[in-house]
Amino acid sequence: MKFWRAKQLTSRKFKRLTGVTRRTFQLMVRLLKADEQKKKKPGRPPKLIIEEQVLIVLQYWREYRTYYHIGLDWGLSESTVCRIVYKIENILIKSRKFSLPGKKELWKMSSEEDLVVMDVTESPIEKPKKGQKRFFSGKQGEHTLKTQVVIHQKSSQIICLGHGQGRIHDFRLFKSSGIKFGELLKVIADKGYQGITKIHQLSETPIKKSKGKKLTKEQKKYNRELNRLRIVIEHVNRRLKIFKILSCRYRNRHRRFGLRSNLIAGIYNHELAL
Repeated sequence: MKFWRAKQLTSRKFKRLTGVTRRTFQLMVRLLKADEQKKKKPGRPPKLIIEEQVLIVLQYWREYRTYYHIGLDWGLSESTVCRIVYKIENILIKSRKFSLPGKKELWKMSSEEDLVVMDVTESPIEKPKKGQKRFFSGKQGEHTLKTQVVIHQKSSQIICLGHGQGRIHDFRLFKSSGIKFGELLKVIADKGYQGITKIHQLSETPIKKSKGKKLTKEQKKYNRELNRLRIVIEHVNRRLKIFKILSCRYRNRHRRFGLRSNLIAGIYNHELAL
């Protein structure tokens, strides 16, 4: 899909192809062009124009094909595609146009009207050569990387992310992430966060069924009401996992995973504000 062909697509089809709107795509192009102008010695001109380089990166995130197969489509070597992806990711991060509000924002939020929802999503990875037990998730039955997502319930904006290995428990991941909430901030989480009320009193989790006992009608009703508020974060997770790099088996180095997931989350927030 060359750029001249992508330009002819409707807005809806362009979003289906790349995962982003034209306005977001144009912003990415402007950021890259601004970075190119800062260089004192531009060197040999690249084979592809900037718009096509951005398309390569979006294609990589969206479809998560190998560098080799993407290179065949564009007439590039595998190493060249890799360099393009890394270069553009680094430029977009340094621009801070797609930065998340961060953990400090949670501490500032102290209004009784504010409501925050937390959840942990998992991305499968290839079986590690070393330390396999640290990445094995008993819940998923495979090796994974965990991502803790914290969102504002009303706006669906992602506030911050936290990352951990597949074996770590959801509640332990929360404690290790160093998140602190404002005193009046209400927090909703799933059953994996049992015990969070000891850390933050205005926290709510579904009532867990005791062994050999059934939930009462009132308890079931309470859980349903809580799930109606919590379902928003499941929609956010689905929007993020439109990019298959977060939903398919992750093949790259793990230290790059957090960087990419934060960048994609920042792009999601940017599109939410348009």
